[in-house]
Amino acid sequence: MNGYGSHTFKLVNDKDEGVYCKLHCKTDQKIKNLPVEKAAQLASSDPDYSIRDLYHAIATKDFPSWTMYIQVMTFQQAKSYRWNPFDLTKVWPHSDIPLIPVGKLVLNRNPENYFADVEQAAFSPSHLVPGVEPSPDKMLQARLFSYADLHRHRLGANYLQLPINCPYRSRISNQQRDGPQSYYNEGGAPNYYPNSFRGPEPSGHAALSKSSVFGDVQRYETGNDDNFSQATLFWEKTLNEEERCRLVANLDGHLKEAAEFIQERAVKNFTQVHPDFGEQLAKALKITVTQKSSL
Repeated sequence: MNGYGSHTFKLVNDKDEGVYCKLHCKTDQKIKNLPVEKAAQLASSDPDYSIRDLYHAIATKDFPSWTMYIQVMTFQQAKSYRWNPFDLTKVWPHSDIPLIPVGKLVLNRNPENYFADVEQAAFSPSHLVPGVEPSPDKMLQARLFSYADLHRHRLGANYLQLPINCPYRSRISNQQRDGPQSYYNEGGAPNYYPNSFRGPEPSGHAALSKSSVFGDVQRYETGNDDNFSQATLFWEKTLNEEERCRLVANLDGHLKEAAEFIQERAVKNFTQVHPDFGEQLAKALKITVTQKSSL
């Protein structure tokens, strides 16, 4: 399957020039799907189906790989773009902002210790390297603190000192001391900054770039945004007829036990995506949607 970085990030070069970007990882194995019935069967009879397939592919050197792309949008483009470029529910159409290949992601080694290498891994969008910075993406801004906060609860205050989470062939150096799972305690160095003895110094190399903001600040209601046109393009341009049928069947499977008024609301929403979409879903659910049915 493909992997998509839903958030918008900011890339900054050594001249302090920035652009916004989105990340894409396209599978080199091509997309493959299981029928819903088969997936449901495997979920109960063989829940390790996918992870075993991945393990054996790597063990036999049939390394899974993805081609990594970025989309780049200038600050000027972002100001006048037809959709909010930081809206997590919107994509940047490739016809507007083309994909740029930048490298490969290859899984070429299985974990030696699953608990230490996988279950203790702590990914967070706040773990950024110089040159990659957050954008005004509101959901990203929330995740910058919430993910790290979760890791401190799950793994302890020193989770960044665990080998799987610390910088490669490096070690954390700060004024934090002691606590559970503390690998590197900085010896007897002071635990405050500034001090008159020794210890790490802030690095200007890792500072965020400067940016200017303008405009009004107020509470904003997003319910009236364009929430359907991109879904319409997906239905019309991306899916073929077989895929449309599977999509309707999957929705039917999720909605068939819902109350009828909930089914009617769903059908009216999907009708706004495309009349054929709503009609096919209503037919699958065996309901008739009236104009009086409220959203």
